[in-house]
Amino acid sequence: MAEGIKDKVAIIGMGCTKFGERFDAGPQDLIVEAFVECLADAGIEKNAIQAAWWGVHMPDISVGRGATTLGIALKLPFIPITRVENFCATGSEALRGAVYGVASGAYDVCLALGMEKLKDTGYGGLPLAGGLGYKAPLSMFNMTAPGGFAMMATKYFSQYNLSPQDGKMMLAKVSSKSHKNGALNPKAHLRKEITVEQIVNAPIIAWPLGLFDCCGVSDGAAAAIVCRADMAKKFRQDPVFVKSLAISVSSGEEMLYTKWDGSHVEPGYRAGVAAYKEAGIKNPREEVSMAEVHDCFSITEAVTMEDLQFSARGKVKDDIDAGRFNSDGAQPIQIDGGLKCFGHPIGASGLRMMYEMYKQLQGKADKRQLKDPKVGLTHNMGGFPSMNVVSVCIVGK
Repeated sequence: MAEGIKDKVAIIGMGCTKFGERFDAGPQDLIVEAFVECLADAGIEKNAIQAAWWGVHMPDISVGRGATTLGIALKLPFIPITRVENFCATGSEALRGAVYGVASGAYDVCLALGMEKLKDTGYGGLPLAGGLGYKAPLSMFNMTAPGGFAMMATKYFSQYNLSPQDGKMMLAKVSSKSHKNGALNPKAHLRKEITVEQIVNAPIIAWPLGLFDCCGVSDGAAAAIVCRADMAKKFRQDPVFVKSLAISVSSGEEMLYTKWDGSHVEPGYRAGVAAYKEAGIKNPREEVSMAEVHDCFSITEAVTMEDLQFSARGKVKDDIDAGRFNSDGAQPIQIDGGLKCFGHPIGASGLRMMYEMYKQLQGKADKRQLKDPKVGLTHNMGGFPSMNVVSVCIVGK
């Protein structure tokens, strides 16, 4: 009978590059930068790593499709390396591979590393890629990321009787909060506070989403070293333990059937339910201390608060207005600035989220440090509201 992974695996080291327009570094430079910090943080020798999972979403524009890129860049000692990709949840997929490799009993110590080098492509947004969405135009609506999430926003406004002005103001508060947090983070791409008024009055990208409702495009890498939980304190006194790691992938029904209301992300809700069950969490609103979620757009963060049961359906505006998700609120979200301030180098984002949870639980988040958090959650989403994959990971002391 399946028994899950709760408290079988610990994170003993993490590293994260500065995110941004990293024209100063090539793909291998970013890989090495994240790994060097991670290895030093774990306090182990490289030869202790028995297997690795390597996440990159768009390999053809930077590193090629195989696993040799990681082995060569890090001079790893002829160990198994698996390259993984799962849309924007690629970083979380690399972590999932490493965690399950240890939890299965196959390995004692594993590495997860995610990287993406996007700025060199010259695209203002993410480069075009093949796949179902681009080959099935009759079954896909408005096939741009801002367009798809803008439709979610207008549906949410309609579903819960928000006026356009109230809806825009709600979203502006989401982005303003993240920029305030990101201004304190030396590894973030964008480090300026932005007022609600500036966000509301910014140029529109796809109504109601304006310039500051959309995350940017960045380069970056992040890494984690995990081990058996019973070994963790041999390496450090403050390891972070994995409580659950759940992934939910769309079946396609959201695109094709009318029972999906368009105002939420169904796999997000289901991944959360599965993660809470495995972690033994009964009341996520009260038991989850903090979270990093996939705020590719401000509306994504807002609906995710409801999908993860931090807010009741249709009530997230009340929590946003009350400051619940601010750094000094009851349940801080995007303490590091989120995708809104880091941008979204696809292969790295999921691990970057975990980096913040790891540092917060250890009390090492510097000016961003929260008061004694107990449980952290990461939510990493790939795809569109109607076709996506969502990974939720819960960690604690």
